[in-house]
Amino acid sequence: MAKQRVIATAPGKINCYFRVGPPREDGYHEVASLYVAVSLTEQIEATLRTDGELQLSLEPDSPVVHDPENFPLGEGNLVYQAAQLLREHTGTTLGAELHITKRVPIAGGMGGGSADAAATLVACNELWETHLDREELGRLGARLGADVPFALMGGAAIGLGVGDQLAPLLTRAKTHWVLIPASYGLSTPRVYGMLDRLRAGMDIEVPQEIDPAVIEALMASDAQALAQVLANDLTQASLALAPELGTMRDLAEGAGALRAMVSGSGPTLALLVSDDEHAEEVMAQLGDEVGVATIPVTAPAAGAHISLSE
Repeated sequence: MAKQRVIATAPGKINCYFRVGPPREDGYHEVASLYVAVSLTEQIEATLRTDGELQLSLEPDSPVVHDPENFPLGEGNLVYQAAQLLREHTGTTLGAELHITKRVPIAGGMGGGSADAAATLVACNELWETHLDREELGRLGARLGADVPFALMGGAAIGLGVGDQLAPLLTRAKTHWVLIPASYGLSTPRVYGMLDRLRAGMDIEVPQEIDPAVIEALMASDAQALAQVLANDLTQASLALAPELGTMRDLAEGAGALRAMVSGSGPTLALLVSDDEHAEEVMAQLGDEVGVATIPVTAPAAGAHISLSE
């Protein structure tokens, strides 16, 4: 019996380690990244349409959408692009109503759009019974963005190339984080462009590997050790575009975070803490003294998966 409705979720991510090489001729950059999926997820509810149409809608209570009226619900949205790519690849003529619930900060350096795409691929693959395996979905996802394959995989992984050459780390060791979302976004291409300008004339090597100390600390769930080795080459560019991030980072560490870092291209800040109790302490300090909104998360989290199929 054909499926009528499928709900899928996919995680946002933090880069515990992110080294960036010089720009290639195609404009992309080689990176060495250590991804961890976090417990903050995006959700796609896909309902079958037999007329071949793709129709997007936004959950009005999505907490990170500050301007719902201007949220893109057409072909420019990765949800639409993911569904259309799957249709083209498989030849199905079915359509879907795609209802988006966003919880990962938009343009926040946490791969929220990539999580949307991953959840859409999983949901529509189930809804339309197109029977692609995870490897095939990953190859399709890579065409939509470098972070989509990881949103499909989840957990923790080393990413090389442009971030799409993934090697999973088999760990269940938990780390605890507090996120500080910004009220604005930073365009990833703009952040990379600023990084290139800041490093103009410098001899930048192509990163080939992850610092073993980062992997060791993550695998051991040693927050104190991990705090000493977190690294993100995009930080200087993010701070150049949004200097207030530096002030907020200092406030977060003053409130007791083991380390505060820019997540990906920013402007979300990821604060490493030792456990749930420590997270509550840091959040209380920031909320009471500075009035900062915070979100507690843990890692690793599962990749894109189906939570309902009927």
